[in-house]
Amino acid sequence: MNSLPVVTTRLLGNEAEMNWQEFWFKRQNLVIGSLTLIAFFLIWEAIFTWFMPLNKFIMSKPSLIFDGWAIDLVQGRVLNDVLISGKPFLFGFVSAGVVGVFIGTMMGWRLRVGYSLDPLMTAFYASPLVAVAPLMIIAFGVGVSGKAILIFLLCVFPFIFNTYAGVKAVDQLLVNVVRSLGGSQSHIYLKVIVPSVLPYIVAGTRYAIGRALVGILVGEFYAATAGIGFRIAWYSDMYVLDRMFGYIFTMMVIAVALTEGIRWAERTAFPWRIGM
Repeated sequence: MNSLPVVTTRLLGNEAEMNWQEFWFKRQNLVIGSLTLIAFFLIWEAIFTWFMPLNKFIMSKPSLIFDGWAIDLVQGRVLNDVLISGKPFLFGFVSAGVVGVFIGTMMGWRLRVGYSLDPLMTAFYASPLVAVAPLMIIAFGVGVSGKAILIFLLCVFPFIFNTYAGVKAVDQLLVNVVRSLGGSQSHIYLKVIVPSVLPYIVAGTRYAIGRALVGILVGEFYAATAGIGFRIAWYSDMYVLDRMFGYIFTMMVIAVALTEGIRWAERTAFPWRIGM
């Protein structure tokens, strides 16, 4: 009779241990990454609090950065600048995805198109496209269009080359099977090419996000009256480094959030690729 509580306790203990192990297996990436980030900020704060004198014209520390960022957030600057920068980011990024996937598909599926465009696309991709930012601003103005076109130029090539590689990697056996069963060209695209290419497009999207954020910063550095890039440049010129770092961290948080969102979509759509 006395053994029943002991057995129940052991079962509950084993169940709790299994739940913890399952949680750790699923969330260890988030836990380790968060602890590393917290340790980084604590060490940074400690260095300029107890070990080194802080020159506010050269460096800042996390407590001051958070205070300055909180002031801008309460006054509405952060949200307003994020929304202003988000418009050209969205237009340029989405346009680059649509055009890049189309061109990459044509290059991979049509042999002569690939032979014709591959050297040209490679030359453009290797060029320092950031250097044309002033030209884009002069040609299309300081509004949304100039920055959107710059972001488009920076982002379109990852979509092109990743889609191109995905189409070239399509299993020809599957294509021949669809053709032997009487499938049309549209069936080949929808049933074979699209499912095979989607993982490559997702990988290109993750890489293009970083290039798009660089594009929005560069575009607003040259000519803007609002936006994240403008605010970073303005605070830097005024030597208000705590608020400058606050906007830099805002951009970093946006980049991490977008990248993790793409990874979540990839895990959801392609669960067999987890761990690859």
